[in-house]
Amino acid sequence: MKSSRISGSLVDKLYCSQCFKTYDYTLVQSFGTCCNKPLLFSYHLDNNDTKVILKENWNSIWKYAPLLPILNSDNIITLGEGLTPITKIEKLGAALNTENLYVKDESNNPTGSFKARGISVAVSKLKELGIQKCIIPTAGNAGGALAAYCAKANIEATVIMPKHTPKIFKDECSLYGAKLILIDGLINDCGAKAKELNKNEDYFDLSTLKEPYRLEGKKIMGYEIAEYFKGDLPEYIFYPAGGGTGLIGIWKAFKELIDLGWIKNKLPKMIAVQSSNCAPIQKAFKDPIHWKENFNPQYSIANGLAVPYPFGMDLMLEVINESKGEICTIPEQKIKETVHLFSKKEGFLISPEGAATYIAFQHLKNKISIKKEEKVLLLNTGSGYKYMDNVI
Repeated sequence: MKSSRISGSLVDKLYCSQCFKTYDYTLVQSFGTCCNKPLLFSYHLDNNDTKVILKENWNSIWKYAPLLPILNSDNIITLGEGLTPITKIEKLGAALNTENLYVKDESNNPTGSFKARGISVAVSKLKELGIQKCIIPTAGNAGGALAAYCAKANIEATVIMPKHTPKIFKDECSLYGAKLILIDGLINDCGAKAKELNKNEDYFDLSTLKEPYRLEGKKIMGYEIAEYFKGDLPEYIFYPAGGGTGLIGIWKAFKELIDLGWIKNKLPKMIAVQSSNCAPIQKAFKDPIHWKENFNPQYSIANGLAVPYPFGMDLMLEVINESKGEICTIPEQKIKETVHLFSKKEGFLISPEGAATYIAFQHLKNKISIKKEEKVLLLNTGSGYKYMDNVI
């Protein structure tokens, strides 16, 4: 393998998120078998000069290539993901007596969601490691993204998806040439099927946080947020938390930015948003030991929120605690009406997951005393156009 200097990657080590045991990042890795926990990358971050770090000629997440784990830039698989807009929400902000309400719109990514970020890095790493077959359990968006990026990389993709997922998600997987398997149940049932099919380890399993690469692509949202706000970060970030990689990744980016000296220590409170139909983070926060008992997760029209047993639970709780944030469980029945409200008031067809963040802001604004002038950022993680079956 060529030296990491070829891509300028500043990768330092890959380690277990619980016990910090290190793993060889030049080899194929999944999760920390030492503790059955996710693996995390760290980088050499010694107040490097901005001009040295950023690859300004890349109009994608790969602008930040030195802060990503691809060692040879010839292996990068990109469809132009990242650098998504942040928009001020005027009327719905004013309705809640808020002057600085913003949305980061991830629907502008290839295949219409933030999943493209993580999949770009993961598929690039599969190419770098010579992996030819991969498998993913998905609630929808990650499967479509994997199918697209694997088509470009000439890698075989198998996607396992719940039968109730809107038709457009299924169709895009087929159009990109992936093998699509539909099953009854939620994403955890898809994960069980993936494990069954991969009993001989014929595939690389891209289950959320059971590999360390997708998180790195998603963390670039944090770098873009810091760049947009010129280092003066919002006081609050509301994130629709399913598997948790976006929430964890943004927070990871902020800590890296502090190490780089690009931002100060004033960091946002991170608000994890879940649906009342599937709220494992809330249950785990209240009862870390017994939360899985008497837990009856249900389907949500915000498909990405229906993740009953996230592998990254400990990391999500760590982010919420470190940031002095909150967990907000919103009523499932309010999601559809809020998608319609955003459309009619702002001309913005927000995803159900994005709508959930506005409902959470409505709920928490007075409860936690969010001030009129404070900056609040909502994350819209996907395109509302892909959820027409759910919201019309």
